[in-house]
Formats: sequence, C-alpha cells, structure tokens
Amino acid sequence: MKAIYILLTNTGTFFNQAIKTVTDAPYNHSSISLDKEFRNLYSFGRRKPTNPFWGGFVKEDLVTGTFSWYPSSTCAVYKLKLPKRKFEKVERIIQAFEKKYKNYLYNYIGVLGVPLNRPIQVPASYFCSQFVAEVLTRAGVKLFDKESALVTPDDFRHAPDLQLVYQGRLYDYPFIHSKDNYYPDQYRSFPFRKYVRQQYRKGVWRTDSPYQHTYYFRDGFLKPKKIYLSRKLGKLKRFGKKLMS
Repeated sequence: MKAIYILLTNTGTFFNQAIKTVTDAPYNHSSISLDKEFRNLYSFGRRKPTNPFWGGFVKEDLVTGTFSWYPSSTCAVYKLKLPKRKFEKVERIIQAFEKKYKNYLYNYIGVLGVPLNRPIQVPASYFCSQFVAEVLTRAGVKLFDKESALVTPDDFRHAPDLQLVYQGRLYDYPFIHSKDNYYPDQYRSFPFRKYVRQQYRKGVWRTDSPYQHTYYFRDGFLKPKKIYLSRKLGKLKRFGKKLMS
C-alpha cells in the first residue's frame, strides 16, 4: 500500500473569500500530493501569484509559489491509502496533465455551476476540487457519488475513506519539506510601507535610506514579493529617467 495526500487550504485571497461566502466552508482550495512532504503537489489555480485571473494546471511550490504570499494560510491534510497499482495510475495521470500543462485552463464557469447543482464541464478546463476528484476517478478511486464537476473542497472533509492527519497553519505542518525556509511569525509585522519607501528612495532617487535600520526581505518566504516589487520599481525608475531627459 502507498499513500497520497489531499491538502485543503484557506489562503484568505479575495477569490477564496468570495467562494467562502457561498460555501461557508473552512477550506476552499484543494490539492493532491504524491508525498507527505508536498514536494509533488498539484492542483488547478493561479499560474502567477500576482494574477488571480490566469489559472490552469500548476505544480504548487510552497517556497516561491502563491502560497508563499499568504504565510498565515490554514489547512487540513488528509491521507488516502491506495494499492501500489492505483497509486502508480494516479501518478501517470498527473504526469499526463503536467506534460501538456499549457493546454489546460481554470474552469471559472464550472465553479458557478456548483451551487446550482449543475455540472458545467469545459474542455481542458478544471477547478481545483474537480481536478483532484477527476484524477482519483480516472485511477479507479471513487470517493463521491456525483460528477467531478460538482465536487467541492469541503466534500473531501466528509469522505469516509480519507484520514485526517493534520489541521492548523499550513507552515506549521510538521512534514513540510525545506522546513528551515519557513518562519511565518517573523513577517506578520513586517514594515512593508517603510521597505517600499526605502527601496523607492534608493532605486529611484539614489539617496540613502532615512531610516536607521535597513529592511530586507528574507529569501524564501517573501522573495516573490521582493521580485515583483523590484520589477515595479525598475519600471518606475525608467519612467523617471524619461521625464528628466
């Protein structure tokens, strides 16, 4: 027997909160992992952390991906034991998705059909829980007596074949890989506005920081924000040069 893991999360994003107002469920995103460390974690969601409207098949990265923008995310982890042959079939199905990931889009329309109890299936399009349920169904693992396009993340919480192994803050999960990269408590009061002003003065006006302390983003957790902010500051700097030339 081998095990796969279903990860249910609540990041607190706008889209997540919008779904929560309809479902009234504690978790509104689901992913499937082939290992308990979440090194091989897959779902349908944002392809870029900064763009909630460009979605599709993603191999989720807890270090530099979308989750790293939301260090206070909560989660529930469920374990499902499978015979070796079915586990390998799940693995092959996911690999087929990954091989042609550019062909898949997020099924935004399908999400609207769930509260109406009307499955809306769009070719090569899935939403997160639909994808997880579809992979399991194709592998011969039937958890629900309904179509994959009607499965919600909350349905996994009530599936009798799943075993709850953890519930709490995502980055407190004891088996998460590269544990040393995660220190979410340090960033709850990070002086983001001061950091922006510091970077603006340094990058645009080339003046020293007026603050006695220099603020830095640590590699790992908030690195995506640093990269995104650096790009914005770079564009602003080039615009300032054009105005002064």
